[in-house]
Amino acid sequence: MSGVIHPTAQIAEGAEIGEDVQIGPSAIIGPNVRVGARTRIGPLVVIDGHTTVGEDNVIVGQASLGGPPQDLSYRGEPTLLEIGDRNTIREFVSINRGTVKGGGVTRIGSDNLIMACCHVAHDCEMEDNIVLSNSSGLAGHVKVGRNANLSGMCGIVHFVTIGDFAFLAGMTRLARDVPPYMIVEGHEGRVRGVNTVGLTRGGVPEEDQEALKRAYRRLFRSAKPQSAVLEDMRGEEHESTYVANLVKAMTDMEGVVRGRTREAQRNGFMELGRERMRSMGVPGYV
Repeated sequence: MSGVIHPTAQIAEGAEIGEDVQIGPSAIIGPNVRVGARTRIGPLVVIDGHTTVGEDNVIVGQASLGGPPQDLSYRGEPTLLEIGDRNTIREFVSINRGTVKGGGVTRIGSDNLIMACCHVAHDCEMEDNIVLSNSSGLAGHVKVGRNANLSGMCGIVHFVTIGDFAFLAGMTRLARDVPPYMIVEGHEGRVRGVNTVGLTRGGVPEEDQEALKRAYRRLFRSAKPQSAVLEDMRGEEHESTYVANLVKAMTDMEGVVRGRTREAQRNGFMELGRERMRSMGVPGYV
């Protein structure tokens, strides 16, 4: 191990610290933590629990990662937090590890920006290239797709799925799934248009963006009931894979509990969590 570790940092026996890691003053690293190469950990950061942090991350001061889930069902099980590579996690961010009933793991992908004072609760799944802006919060079991962008002070209800390339305006409250590629705003959040800025930045071809605009007008601006429009679109062949993805996401949302597709997966999450505990030899699950 090389790098710069401040003399006031507390690194527990058993922690695994990669090459060229920097750890700032009064940071605390728990015994079951693994930190990948070239990650920078700022002052007063706490990383605890069974937490894996990948390479080239920047974790700014006072962040708290891997703390126990804020869930009444938690009984001290060795659930997990997994963080990928090249993420920036700003000051006062909190990310909790999973619960057994939720699958046992919270996952953060790579190349994400999680701004100051955000909270990512137990059993959440964030994919790659996501922006989570200041003071936004994800309740438990939320999934955020790649290239999504959440503006400041958004509040996301448990089990919600936010689709790829979705954009949420500031202070949006979400209690239902968000289809991919769309702009959502309000309390309750409503679809307002196509996220052309995010799609352009993500390299989506103009012809696919135009196809999504036409699909948006059919689905959200037609006088015809949305269910009937979806039925028509399911029977069509779509030249744009983006439109096909949108139709599939909208179809998945039909008829699910409270408009949240992950609600229907509760039993599967529970069994996955129990199996994870069995594989770790946790008493009561063997």
